[in-house]
Amino acid sequence: MGEKVEADGSGSLSDRQRYRRKLQQCLTVLGRLLTEKRFDRPKNLMGLEIELNLAGSDGMPRMMNAEVLKRIASGDFQTELGMFNLEVNIAPHRIDGRVLDQLAEELRAGLGYAQRKANEVDAGIVMIGILPTLTQEDVVRENISDDDRYRLLDDQMVAARGEDFTLDIEGVERLTCTSSSIAPESACTSVQLHLQVTPDRFADAWNAAQAVAAVQIAVGANAPFLFGRELWRESRPPLFQQATDVRQPELAAQGVRPRTWFGERWIDSAYDLFEENLRYHSPLLPMCDDEDPMRVLDEGGMPALQELVLHNGTVYRWNRPVYEVAGGMPHLRVENRVLPAGPTVTDVVANAAFYYGLVRALAEDARPVWSKLSFEAAAENFDAACRYGIDAELRWPRPGRSGGTTMVPAVKLVRDELLPLAAAGLDAWNIAPVDRDFYLGVIEERCKRRVNGASWQVDTYHQALEAGLGREAALAAMTRRYSELMHRGDPVHTWPAGLSGPSAGW
Repeated sequence: MGEKVEADGSGSLSDRQRYRRKLQQCLTVLGRLLTEKRFDRPKNLMGLEIELNLAGSDGMPRMMNAEVLKRIASGDFQTELGMFNLEVNIAPHRIDGRVLDQLAEELRAGLGYAQRKANEVDAGIVMIGILPTLTQEDVVRENISDDDRYRLLDDQMVAARGEDFTLDIEGVERLTCTSSSIAPESACTSVQLHLQVTPDRFADAWNAAQAVAAVQIAVGANAPFLFGRELWRESRPPLFQQATDVRQPELAAQGVRPRTWFGERWIDSAYDLFEENLRYHSPLLPMCDDEDPMRVLDEGGMPALQELVLHNGTVYRWNRPVYEVAGGMPHLRVENRVLPAGPTVTDVVANAAFYYGLVRALAEDARPVWSKLSFEAAAENFDAACRYGIDAELRWPRPGRSGGTTMVPAVKLVRDELLPLAAAGLDAWNIAPVDRDFYLGVIEERCKRRVNGASWQVDTYHQALEAGLGREAALAAMTRRYSELMHRGDPVHTWPAGLSGPSAGW
């Protein structure tokens, strides 16, 4: 969550004024880079990050990421906001051939190794959107990871808020509580899919990603519980928005944008997003680099634009623009932050295949979906998918040239229209047909059976309640069973509901 920084006491008035000037300078330089076409050539690269939970053999969270990371001893694994969080990063891959199976094998190997190391201290890796056994007492400042960037970000967001953060989510049940810290955000564990694109293709790729965000959630929802309450089928988005909302109620009423948001319009350039991030959101971490980006550019170098990158990392769009210099050349990426983690490696790779194929196909459509679907409708779709998951109904353009939109069940939309598009997109990426058919087949089977991670969690939890377990015991038993099946590896649509089967130990 955010870029790596060091706490150095920054934050004085002069620091903030200088930082604002540097941000504007960075934005001007970004505009020049785009106009002068200074970016890296097309490479068709994808990247993957997964946030993970640590839980004990009892299914309860374990606040020991530092100890587990020490045992893992791999740069592929890093801390995340909460002491019960880890993150695994997969190196960028070219999108072609058997890359999907290659990703799956790398993930299985990495997660299997991390699981064995975590087991040494009675912990285990759980890949899930929100760990169902978390309590409000688990997500407090004292349980934020021992890292300057997290502590400083918490300090700055708490100061900007000026009062406790309020959580109020009404779904199947209602949760209301307050927090004196941003720590509840650590409950959200997600998959981030990166797609490197040229500046000319960025707007189409971002618009396509926004248009399909609701569909991603509908088929991939995996976070129906928070602090012992059954809420939305994908409760991460409302939790993330409220846990990072530095606006006082009066500012929200005036229309000030939240730091976590879907956005408000289709774009024409990557510049639009970076400019909006500066225009709408106050800097949280006013730390200036020594680089003079204009001079670097004038002298033929490639500026890092560290202030812009740092600020951009504190605005939590569901599809975030990323600027980075690698190998001496700048590039742009769309970072898709929509999906929850899990349930299995196969499910994660299937979600990725669906996304990359669909974005490619929609971005190359001569009459793209965003020319026929309002941005407001896309945002409403996202909300509906988060609330209802695989049972959501979404607004989508009617087939053909008649114009207009209609409401359609998400599973019907996916099976009848979007899976064929995703297959065509994967073909355009030159993905091996055997991988294309297998991973898109996982998405199709979820739709046929109307089963995803969220629906399995809810069904199993209610069966446990009917069997006589109390709420906390039912959530813990469900979490243990989920962990067992997650590590077994069969995709979630094949999982039997209920707690039957071997005891889910580590």
